[in-house]
Amino acid sequence: MSARFEEIDWQPTPMGDISLRRRRDPVSGDEVYEVKLGDEFLMSSLFTAGEIALTRLGLAPLPDAAQLDVVVGGLGLGYTARAALDDPRLRSLIVVDTLGEVIDWHRRGLVPLGAGLASDPRCRLVQGDFFAMVGDSTGLDPEAPDRRFHAILLDVDHSPRHVLHPRHAALYRPEGLRSLADRLHPDGVFALWSNDPPDEEFNSVLAEVFAQPEAHVVPFDNPLQEGTATNTVYVARKAR
Repeated sequence: MSARFEEIDWQPTPMGDISLRRRRDPVSGDEVYEVKLGDEFLMSSLFTAGEIALTRLGLAPLPDAAQLDVVVGGLGLGYTARAALDDPRLRSLIVVDTLGEVIDWHRRGLVPLGAGLASDPRCRLVQGDFFAMVGDSTGLDPEAPDRRFHAILLDVDHSPRHVLHPRHAALYRPEGLRSLADRLHPDGVFALWSNDPPDEEFNSVLAEVFAQPEAHVVPFDNPLQEGTATNTVYVARKAR
């Protein structure tokens, strides 16, 4: 049985100190992995329903017979990427994360899903600034700058209003979303995870660029609050 609490890794980064911790849940006895950036909790393996739903809801509108090329913005503990690889239609996956330290955790097998993601030939882990790559000549595939994708799934910021860095905010405005839409095939899908309730103002911004955006509420058990919590997943489709 593991120690009750262990800090597996700690590294200074340009965005603040990042740490990977493992603790034993006192109720279930399960190991829980957590990531902190500075004083903020970024993610926990105790709560993964929203990250998995981001993939399932984001890929659901795409044709059953398609061979899908997908981008995930934000690696984290890997649950969004793992759900994409579990979709039988998946042909290729690029996962972009700004922090090489997080990618290194996966390549070293320090997180439960890491070895499977790093060794899957369909999956490529790319260190880069997703938000800058969307709008500049790099594109979302550094090896093919003009490449387009069937789906872009984004889970980096807490929500469009609560961003981790001020420069991220531009993506959630019409001009930024148009740049993102340019990286999609016609009928491609953009899906976004948010920790906040559905935001009608942001949904209206999505509607300026995409066809019929929807905000899906994803409920999940939250034992820390002794009740049910929710995330939001926005799904928007590029018009032909």
